[in-house]
Amino acid sequence: MLDFTEYTKIFISLFAILDPVGIIPVIILFTAEMSASRRAYVGRLASLTVCAILLVALLAGQPLLAFFGISINSFRVAGGILLLLMAIKMLLGNFYASGIDKSEAIEGEAVSANAIVPLSTPLLAGPGSISAVIVEAHKAHGFQHYLIMGLEIVLLSISVWLTFLVAPWVARRLGKIGINVFTRLMGLILAAISVEFIANGIRGLFPALG
Repeated sequence: MLDFTEYTKIFISLFAILDPVGIIPVIILFTAEMSASRRAYVGRLASLTVCAILLVALLAGQPLLAFFGISINSFRVAGGILLLLMAIKMLLGNFYASGIDKSEAIEGEAVSANAIVPLSTPLLAGPGSISAVIVEAHKAHGFQHYLIMGLEIVLLSISVWLTFLVAPWVARRLGKIGINVFTRLMGLILAAISVEFIANGIRGLFPALG
């Protein structure tokens, strides 16, 4: 078991990697046409999914990836491609277009799917946070260490939920024009992030390129 200072550092580093505050504009885009109840549902689902993914990474991350023959670097590339596809939609202005009516795109299974991919993963619980949790899990051993790490993950998921609660307040002050501008801006930023994901993954898969 580590000391209090070390666990504080772990929490701060994981919070910085997840960066729930940084994806508020993306949350606004996903939930702009949703009712308050539907938005609350997406927030709960996203936070629970983040919690579940990171807890699995804590308890069985390395063995699970090894079982499927997947490396963190491969996960980075796959996550980067998913983010790049979403970024292109945002830049082209057809973020909600998927072969169905926009009103249908925010209902039922589509809402659940969007709450999990790409909001929960790879945006929040992505390769960076998963690999960080796996690394931190091996810094100490024993029940208390894993219990404290688990509590930190729960606190992180609560911060994700709180972000969803704050997002409507931010959206009201931006207005529709502001949201449209954010759509393009975040699309560009997200495209750059996705390229970084892919580049880091490729460098990890092919060290000679680094």
